[in-house]
Amino acid sequence: MERRDFLSQAGALAAGAAGAAAIGAAGAAHASPAATTAGAAGSPTRVLSGLEVLQASGWAALADQKVGVISNPTGVNSDYVHEVDLMHADDRVDIVAVFGPEHGFRGSAQAGGSEGTGIDPRTGLTIYDAHGATSAKFASMFDKAGVETVVFDIQDVGSRFYTYIWTMYRAMIAAAGMGLRFVVLDRPNPIGGEAYGPMMTPDYTSGVGVREIVQQHGMTVGELAQFFNAEFLANEGGAVDLAVVWAEGWRRGVFYDDTKLPWVQPSPNMPTPTTALVYPGTAMFEGVANISEGRGTTQPFEFVGAPDPILDYRWSDKINDHGMESVRFREGYFQPTFSKHTGKLCVGVEVKVVDRRAYDPIKAAVAMLVEAKTYPDFAWRRDSWDPQRPYWVDKLSGSPRLRTMIDGGATVDDVVGAWADELAAFKAQRQPYLHYAV
Repeated sequence: MERRDFLSQAGALAAGAAGAAAIGAAGAAHASPAATTAGAAGSPTRVLSGLEVLQASGWAALADQKVGVISNPTGVNSDYVHEVDLMHADDRVDIVAVFGPEHGFRGSAQAGGSEGTGIDPRTGLTIYDAHGATSAKFASMFDKAGVETVVFDIQDVGSRFYTYIWTMYRAMIAAAGMGLRFVVLDRPNPIGGEAYGPMMTPDYTSGVGVREIVQQHGMTVGELAQFFNAEFLANEGGAVDLAVVWAEGWRRGVFYDDTKLPWVQPSPNMPTPTTALVYPGTAMFEGVANISEGRGTTQPFEFVGAPDPILDYRWSDKINDHGMESVRFREGYFQPTFSKHTGKLCVGVEVKVVDRRAYDPIKAAVAMLVEAKTYPDFAWRRDSWDPQRPYWVDKLSGSPRLRTMIDGGATVDDVVGAWADELAAFKAQRQPYLHYAV
């Protein structure tokens, strides 16, 4: 998802009783015979999304309710049919409205854009523009549409600054205040269940990090919904009536391309699950003024570079010298078609992950930043119209610490070690809300 607007302005069905108790939701899981249990972590397995589990149940969680759906093009079943089309065609579901996040419900809008509010030509339903919506705006839209149950189903990619999870968070607050039900249709985290990176701090929250979670949270949207409900909403105005329809067959060590689920890109610059794998780290280059994070190429966030002399061919050698065996940095050249350095030849690296299970994308990106900082033209990005606003990388990483440590000459291990305690604390904090086994 695109972050430019946010950065520049930022100032259930339960599958088990334990999960239901944690969120105060009632319901019983539907066991589908089509699902198979994952074997060893990473082995191919047939996974059913929460949408498919709900559909197989005859839409039981939505019975006798006026339903509003928050979704985008990723809300499909394994035949690539969208849930809104499925619900609209089924008399057992009373779907009354749809809410489209950034890029829009049908995905026709580019970076920082939306489709606006209008009528969907396929279904005749009103599509409300929910891009950047506050909880108050969500409440107004829910009220106008006459919604009784809100359904959230968007494929996340596992990073704090991928903003769909904050769309969900704000919608949950609105639903809680109005006494509405909130149903999350869960999908696998495409980069697995491991958590990495620094914690967001209260002074640096923004549209790319509304609350205090770490940079790679390692949770599904269903698990995050439980976490948000108990850790934030319950202490700040009241929890929402939450139910999660869990995916079946997924385990935390299974990456997306092992699930047999279809991949629909969640946003224009998230074309593949491999993009998602590197994104929690290399997206920090959005916070560097003169180094491209690969937008405008066929491999955004996998290609990172800049015209010589900002960087040169030696950058890849310097990063590889850090000896990270899980990833290699191939000397790469590209010409972006838009965004930074449009039409200019850039030299840099292509990030090649060779061991997904040992790969820490944020540590890898720190090594890239540490070595990029040795070039004299390196520059952190800041809004030129207001030099008092935070650096972009501070909002992405959650505080000034990463930037100031790199500026001060800290080593990669020093930078990564600085957040070890808060990462361990977050892992302990999230534990009660994790539904899927390792």
